[in-house]
Amino acid sequence: MKPIFSKNSVVYFNSDCYTAINQHLKNNNYSTVFIIVDTNTIEFCYPTFIQDLECDIPIEVIQIDAGEENKNLETCTGVWSALSDLDADRKCLLINIGGGVVTDLGGFIASTFKRGVHYINVPTSLLAMVDASVGGKTGVDLGSLKNQIGVINNPEMVLIDTQYLKTLPQNEMRSGLAEILKHGLIADTLYWKKVSNLSGLSTNDLDAIIYQSVGIKNDIVMQDPQEKGLRKSLNFGHTLGHAIESYFLENTSKGKLLHGEAVAIGMVLACYLSTQLTHFNTTDCKQVKSIIGSLFKKTTFTTTDITAIIHLLKFDKKNSYGNVNFVLLTAIGTPKIDCVVPNNLILEAFKYYLS
Repeated sequence: MKPIFSKNSVVYFNSDCYTAINQHLKNNNYSTVFIIVDTNTIEFCYPTFIQDLECDIPIEVIQIDAGEENKNLETCTGVWSALSDLDADRKCLLINIGGGVVTDLGGFIASTFKRGVHYINVPTSLLAMVDASVGGKTGVDLGSLKNQIGVINNPEMVLIDTQYLKTLPQNEMRSGLAEILKHGLIADTLYWKKVSNLSGLSTNDLDAIIYQSVGIKNDIVMQDPQEKGLRKSLNFGHTLGHAIESYFLENTSKGKLLHGEAVAIGMVLACYLSTQLTHFNTTDCKQVKSIIGSLFKKTTFTTTDITAIIHLLKFDKKNSYGNVNFVLLTAIGTPKIDCVVPNNLILEAFKYYLS
């Protein structure tokens, strides 16, 4: 597969990844390579990666705890301190091997350490491959509030090697599928038809799907790198999805909800809101609900839960002038940004999801 070129960055795929990074290491006189992994990727992914890395300069591995609950400034401080203790300078390179938590956090650490050092993302989850590691968004959570602290700063390159997906449990694979479905809903009717018929797809189709999803996101980001307009469409399903995810993070008794699982709920809610506010076809809305329902177990919400989730909407990053701004659909492949939604319709949307 041909590389995908983004602003100041390139996405490489499968065997091309190692040719690209090894050439990059030869072309750049880095002082030290620091590899950030978590407790999962150190075991399942790092051994595969390191055997193909040709590097004559010192390599140091920094391990963090896995999980969204560790995507915070405390973890950053620990890594910044480790970098300082290991004499990292402005000519070092960070390589982030992991899912969205590692690529988001590692990119933020690289972007801020000594006012910025080079970094490379090696996404190992489906979610990170199609979404988290592409587009230059880096950051961490503030308490349970998603991605409140961060910067937009592109890596030197992104290395997508789909062999790492063999290490993932099924729920993590489904989490990534939510973002793939989102790309179809906001950008490409034919792609939506392709990925919504998951029963007709095989694992051999996955490489092509990932490639097309990265291409869709990259096209949007290239047109609007700072998220002034079009790029906001990538947040479809995320306004309520992030609020739901935050609520579950701070209420551990509710159980764990992965990012993609929360966004899947958010997309059903957003589709219903679209039928009420932007003339989205009700038949298409039912189809989205049915497809997502076939992939993800339904989550229960009490009235208390819903009230608390609505309260969390005020922290969404797309908000402006006191308004909560949603991304809705006028049709599949046609998003509408900056939509203001009254709370009574959000309550109706939850009733629709739960019905």
